[in-house]
Amino acid sequence: MVRRQPLKALFRLLAKLVLFLVILFFLLLLVFRWAPIPTSALIHQQNALAEKSPKIYKPARYTWVSWDKISPNLALAVIAAEDQRFPKHWGIDTIEIKQALKDSRIDGKTPRGASTITQQVAKNLFLWNERSYTRKLLEIGLSITLELVWSKRRILEVYLNIAQFGNAIFGAEEASRQLFDKTPAELSIEEAAMLAAVLPKPAVYKVDKPTPHLLKKQQWILKQMKQLGGTNYLTKL
Repeated sequence: MVRRQPLKALFRLLAKLVLFLVILFFLLLLVFRWAPIPTSALIHQQNALAEKSPKIYKPARYTWVSWDKISPNLALAVIAAEDQRFPKHWGIDTIEIKQALKDSRIDGKTPRGASTITQQVAKNLFLWNERSYTRKLLEIGLSITLELVWSKRRILEVYLNIAQFGNAIFGAEEASRQLFDKTPAELSIEEAAMLAAVLPKPAVYKVDKPTPHLLKKQQWILKQMKQLGGTNYLTKL
């Protein structure tokens, strides 16, 4: 019994430490429910690569911009392109996951991502890019937590600010200015759809040099935006 006391004390200490970290995390989420996000894990990674290999990588271009200064066209475009059930789910789109698994069984290929906007925020903000079951489980847990603490509009606002739209270009503010020489509020519906079209592979697709595939996807997004009812769809957030 005497030998077990130090072990029990260690477990209690670890439990208190975990509880402290969980409370601290929730407090940070509460603060950033309103405060601008200063950086993200993905932006930090980009800057670390640039510092290590400046001849290959560029430092991240990132400037926070508030929701009311972003064109509703861009908000709708990313929903149309990435997560059309965004207003309805709790961070995980089970319908999309089931469809992705069904498609993989039919095609015999690896299941596609089926990640929601909330999951992408969780990954880009807190985690890393490499695929693994550990990262995916953390992503799911963080996504549900974000849905509990933040509003849908806040989640989308953060997404529009930390998503990568080009080579070392993060967020709507820098993407609009660097790629279109405009403010985010001035983006046309076609420009918004083009930015949303590059989101799956911003390092491959170029807004200023669109491929036929990218132009085709832009047209598909424009069609989806119309089918969703235009920017009135955003009132559901």
